[in-house]
Amino acid sequence: MVSLTRGDTLYAYNAGEEMLPASTMKLLTSAIALDRFGPNYQFSTDALRDGVVGSDGTLTGNLYIRGDGDPALSGKFLPGGPSAPMNRLADLVAQKGIRHITGSVIGDATGFDEQKVPEGWLSRYLQAGYAARVSALSLNENLVAVAVTPTTPGKPAMVALEPSSSAIQVIANVRTVAGGGARLGFRKQGNGTIVANGSIGSRTGTRRYVYIVEDPASFTTGAFRNALVARGIKVDGDIQLGKTPASAVKVASLASPPLASMIAAMNRESINHYAELLFRNAARGPDRNVTGSVATASALLDQFFASKVGADTTRLVFADGSGLSILDRVTPRAQVQLLGYAHHASWGPWLHSSLPVAGDSELLRRRMRNTPAEGNLHAKTGTTNDVIALAGYVTAVNGEVLAFSFLYNGRDRWIAKSMIDVMSETLASFGR
Repeated sequence: MVSLTRGDTLYAYNAGEEMLPASTMKLLTSAIALDRFGPNYQFSTDALRDGVVGSDGTLTGNLYIRGDGDPALSGKFLPGGPSAPMNRLADLVAQKGIRHITGSVIGDATGFDEQKVPEGWLSRYLQAGYAARVSALSLNENLVAVAVTPTTPGKPAMVALEPSSSAIQVIANVRTVAGGGARLGFRKQGNGTIVANGSIGSRTGTRRYVYIVEDPASFTTGAFRNALVARGIKVDGDIQLGKTPASAVKVASLASPPLASMIAAMNRESINHYAELLFRNAARGPDRNVTGSVATASALLDQFFASKVGADTTRLVFADGSGLSILDRVTPRAQVQLLGYAHHASWGPWLHSSLPVAGDSELLRRRMRNTPAEGNLHAKTGTTNDVIALAGYVTAVNGEVLAFSFLYNGRDRWIAKSMIDVMSETLASFGR
């Protein structure tokens, strides 16, 4: 732990040890994204055409949806639920007068490489929402819900995807029965088809079962096609994946929220999907002239630590952007050096404000209450079966701003968590 006000080290123990960071890795991802783009940067998901549009609104050609790695392409930032982004983009296309597409709807996810699962993600993670697949063309955090809604007794129930996508087939064998409750079974076949069986009571509300989307680019493209059709745009072709031609003409764009807003959501809720996309986007940069991948992002982060932070990079390993990989390695010293650099950077206030606050918000809401750390300490948490971590800032009683990193790798996580909280409270009480 270091006083950023005076520049001296207050305490260090195993500061140079290689450690699993868990979600404190998101501090590193936040830093390179903010340093590369600035807090107000917005990503853009674009619709483009490769043919001409006639006076009757017929596009003789294909319509492309080009992904820009926007983590927030979901209902989190747009009203209207999971389908809101594609509905909005389809509305913008319709407003440009397109009524008929003779070709296909083509999804372009070439901004990132094709690795959907980072190395070091354990197989037991892969059907959990926190381990969604990675793609430059992602929608709804690459999760899809099967929604079952009762009708009248004796009639089939309504079974629908949220968001709707032509890329995923649903076979519904659910009937509505009298009364309440539900007996539902869901199964995903090898080809991605989802089968829903069982019954649901007529007095029961909509029941939802969430699945990981295995092919995000196709899923997003299929959702865009469905949204276009729902707005009365006829599409002759199906969906495909491919690269947008350089000569394609932009029809409409859907901008993301400012980067700072997405980083705040990522750090406060510890959203792995956001971290993975922002990690790769940092490598692409604002000119989008590099393919986003773990390799290119890791090289950028290594360079950032060496040239700007001034940290020893020989003991750092970046296998993903979220900290879920068991191959990631950081040192407490490097994290504190990063926090020190960020504190003086132009974008530092946005990183600081993105962090949960002790006793007040998100993942720290129930920790360090009624202590000097409450409402004072801002820090990123990290938790897995083998890691408890906390890294961030706290203001001492004499006004000094302190940066700290507590990393614990082991099985006594509850004891470690309690000790970390006590040490954090001690920092908030520090004075000299």
